[in-house]
Amino acid sequence: MHLVFHLGAHATDDERLVRTLATNPEAMTAAQSHAPAPAAYRMALRDALIGLRGRPADAETQDRLRAACLRGARGPVERLVFSYENFLALPERAIGASGLYPAAADKLVPLANLFPQDRTEFHLGLLDPALLLVALAARQPGRDFTEMLCGHAPEDLRWGPVVARMAEAADRVGAKLVLWCNEDLPLLFPEVLRQMGGLPEAGALMGEYGLVEELMQPEGARRLRAYLASHPPQTAEQRRKVLIAFLEKFARPEALVADVALPGVSADLVAEIAARYAADLAGIARLPGVTLITP
Repeated sequence: MHLVFHLGAHATDDERLVRTLATNPEAMTAAQSHAPAPAAYRMALRDALIGLRGRPADAETQDRLRAACLRGARGPVERLVFSYENFLALPERAIGASGLYPAAADKLVPLANLFPQDRTEFHLGLLDPALLLVALAARQPGRDFTEMLCGHAPEDLRWGPVVARMAEAADRVGAKLVLWCNEDLPLLFPEVLRQMGGLPEAGALMGEYGLVEELMQPEGARRLRAYLASHPPQTAEQRRKVLIAFLEKFARPEALVADVALPGVSADLVAEIAARYAADLAGIARLPGVTLITP
């Protein structure tokens, strides 16, 4: 069995990836992949993680988890895809004394140990920390923003150290770590879908262009669908070139601008956070064992 854990992060895709996989049952069945409904497994996984406390699951526990996860599968399954934005932390614990997602690395070995003999992949969408702070604040209405920062300056909350620790943890259990930037996801959505689901490069998937179409004028989205129907891309590179070309011509300018409104955070500070994010991404791309999907 091949296990894929989509770990979030918060406010990156609102479960759109796993829901899109679930709306392509024929393609998933042909690839012997299955994205179980969250209600089928989340409580079972949580209970197992609490009971095991990081130890490898015994055969009985694994059989129980597989039975829960395979409900609804249409055929043989060799790949299971799980998705939950709280895998790494609840929103109120996403910032701690050591910065962003302080317990992220500690979550990976217990997840891999649910099925210790099987291959494991961890997938994660990164997000500009300024936008992440906006999302975390929205998920904790009424909480003081300064308290949420846990003593950190906003510009010091960085992905680089988090991912470095996660890469080390993934390496200990022989797991892959696959990352992308949420800002790029409209262009990468078809590719990320295929990587998560173990699906072939060629062939259309229902809903794979939904994100990029939302950034376009209606006429542009219509023309994109017509073009792709008559010129189906055969590789990720071909697909990205087409999407970039249509976005350059038909994007709605207001859809490409993210509003960052945080207490005491100036436009200059937002720019500084973005610059540090870019620097972290350059380092992350060089980490051994890490795949960073880029446009």
